[in-house]
Amino acid sequence: MDTILSGRDVLVVDDEPLLRKRLKRFLEGEGANVIAAATLDEGREALSSMPFDYALLDVHLPDGLGVDLLDAAKGVICVVMTADGGWEIAVEAIKRGAGDYLAKPFELEEIPLILGRCASAKRSRRSREHRMEMEAGGGDGEELFFGESLADLKKSLERILESDRRLTQKLPPILLEGETGTGKSTFAKWLHAKGTRKDRELVVVNCAALPESLAESELFGHEKGAFTDAKGKRIGLFEAADGGTLFLDEIASLSSPLQAKVLLAIEEGKIRRLGGTREISVDSRVIAASNRDLRELAKEGQFREDLFHRLNLLHVRIPALRERKGDLLSLVGHLGSRIAGRYGVDAFNISAKGKRQLEAHDWPGNIRELAHEVERAIILGDPENAEFPALAYKIDGESLLETSTHGDWLNPHWEFPDEGIDLENAIDRLIERAIEKADGNVTSAARLLGVNRDYIRYRKKKRSI
Repeated sequence: MDTILSGRDVLVVDDEPLLRKRLKRFLEGEGANVIAAATLDEGREALSSMPFDYALLDVHLPDGLGVDLLDAAKGVICVVMTADGGWEIAVEAIKRGAGDYLAKPFELEEIPLILGRCASAKRSRRSREHRMEMEAGGGDGEELFFGESLADLKKSLERILESDRRLTQKLPPILLEGETGTGKSTFAKWLHAKGTRKDRELVVVNCAALPESLAESELFGHEKGAFTDAKGKRIGLFEAADGGTLFLDEIASLSSPLQAKVLLAIEEGKIRRLGGTREISVDSRVIAASNRDLRELAKEGQFREDLFHRLNLLHVRIPALRERKGDLLSLVGHLGSRIAGRYGVDAFNISAKGKRQLEAHDWPGNIRELAHEVERAIILGDPENAEFPALAYKIDGESLLETSTHGDWLNPHWEFPDEGIDLENAIDRLIERAIEKADGNVTSAARLLGVNRDYIRYRKKKRSI
């Protein structure tokens, strides 16, 4: 039977041979991998040779105090063991980062309980720190703006949260689908923050950014020697999210073999580190997201059908911003107030002209593009009378960037706006249109624009086109 110690690495440092042997035998019986040391120096050597999940440290050792190992055990959940007379040192150890202490003599069965409490406290502390960081920076710690257009979506999400409250153990995966920039990661963070695991870890990974050669190690961890550069054991993201939530953004980017391993982790709650032989139990609530239609990809054989059906148990489609035009101005007001506060600006209001500019734009970049334009207006313009000159808004019925030939830009009948234009943004939009017309081929797009392809690559990197 799996326990909290199954597959975990534990260091025991105690100079009493009999107790050291009993601890090692008990912990191994709980499924742990145990390294035992008798002195301070042996403990330091063990800590420098590999990472540990837990450490049991005796206070009094032949060559010093066990608490002196705490500095070398950063990130390790440590519990100090003390006999009579060691209380003051035990309290000092907790101040220095130890999770708790055990008073000798103690029952061996106390160990998993106290380590479990320490692990839970650590997850809660990290989750609180994470939320404080988000709230301090604004954004993900804030309430989502749903508006009237997302009323049905909000009800769907609330039903999921209500279902979670009825389930006492394993939680089913959630699939979020929507175009790039619609806020899938924000919705995932909102679900975590409002759910039953809000005090546990939220681990976010962009699957598209994982190098194929390292993706398995990142997700599932690896053992020492699993590959050339594997100098020690490393836990993966599924283990890091144990008891909490794992958000797999752009899951369609994973290879088919990795998709199979993700499916096993979701269905069985078990993973195996790269190069390892023992299965490790994990309880990670998976929220997956994709900007592509996974059902269609599954039909075309580009995504595992079994994983799609497992993820699709709870499906949420996030609409594009162009489908939410009725909430556009209210959403801009919400974003503007939040971003203005971040910069210490007291008020944010949209001018009549600014409203026309916003409503004329089709927002291909969705919420992400909208937030950037609002931030630009606050930084560079008058936030109390905000306008958005960088947008390709319409003038006399013709969009600034809807012209079809180079000559149209020089047509004497085209009226240059009094407030000017953002040339950098106009160039970016022209490059986007050229790449779109060339079906993504940068060389062909460069030919359409009469520039070198290296220039387009430079612009894409510099301007995040």
